[in-house]
Amino acid sequence: MAWHSLEPIKAWTATQPGKGTMNRMARPKIGIALGGGAARGWAHIGVLKTLLEAGIEPDIVAGTSMGAVAGACYVTGKLGELEDFALGLTRRRIFGFLDFNFGGSGLITGQRLGNRLEGHLREFAIEKLDRRFVAVATELGSGHEVWLNKGSLVNALKASFALPGIFRPVQINGRWLIDGALVNPVPVSVCRALGARIVIAVNLSGDVFGRGSIIHDQDAFAETPMALEDQELPEGNGRAAVHLLHRQIFGRGSGAPGISAVMMDAINITQDRIARSRLAGDPPDILIAPKVGGVKLFDFHLASDTIALGARAAEKHLDEIIAAMRALAA
Repeated sequence: MAWHSLEPIKAWTATQPGKGTMNRMARPKIGIALGGGAARGWAHIGVLKTLLEAGIEPDIVAGTSMGAVAGACYVTGKLGELEDFALGLTRRRIFGFLDFNFGGSGLITGQRLGNRLEGHLREFAIEKLDRRFVAVATELGSGHEVWLNKGSLVNALKASFALPGIFRPVQINGRWLIDGALVNPVPVSVCRALGARIVIAVNLSGDVFGRGSIIHDQDAFAETPMALEDQELPEGNGRAAVHLLHRQIFGRGSGAPGISAVMMDAINITQDRIARSRLAGDPPDILIAPKVGGVKLFDFHLASDTIALGARAAEKHLDEIIAAMRALAA
């Protein structure tokens, strides 16, 4: 669907209760579940912008990891600021946000990123937002799924994207919390529990073909292993140490992944398996799956292309969403 064809949809939604000063409760309550996916999460910006351009305003937002960040920026009116930040990122700037911590429970403290969030979202408490919002996290130890729906919005986001081993866990109300993608990668269940009649889900791992298949031929692994470089930190050479850390984050030119990339991909595989299972058991009414499989989990500098992929995927479902809204309109 091209952008010019949004006009008929916008014209219809503009006549429905819930627009402007009209009563939002008179139309079906819409929930959107925004999935995790690290750098692929920039696609959520394109999805949300496309929905808003068509006059579709979700009333309930549930997000996991980067989905929580995008969702929080939508409900606070900061989506434009998030897009500007994303489009300004380069590999060098990304590396500048990574405050390494070799003695703690995560490779990155997350303080610099946290300060950035504080600058834009410090004033917001979740329970006082105009729209219902939940960030999903996982409790360390118990593995409980935690729905963060009260208190500091910034703390909730930091907990929801605290990738284990990458970012240090976040303590909220006596619980140590990590990334919610380990238990609920695309939180459709949250939207349903909060009363959404139409649930739109955005799954960022939906186009990873062949994942989870079985390789029977053991000879496929009989090749001579690649010799890895010495990974000890060089002494007395700060530039070399920084270069080594850069390789650990973004990988090496030879194709061998860095430690962080291995951890991220392991989490992504787990997330993909869980998402498939949960979406099968509790399917959304509309599933948007941007074709972001070619975006690596640390490709935050590819925001422009990733946002466009999200917009393109959302455009394909606008007619379907409007049909559902018409069918359930009071």
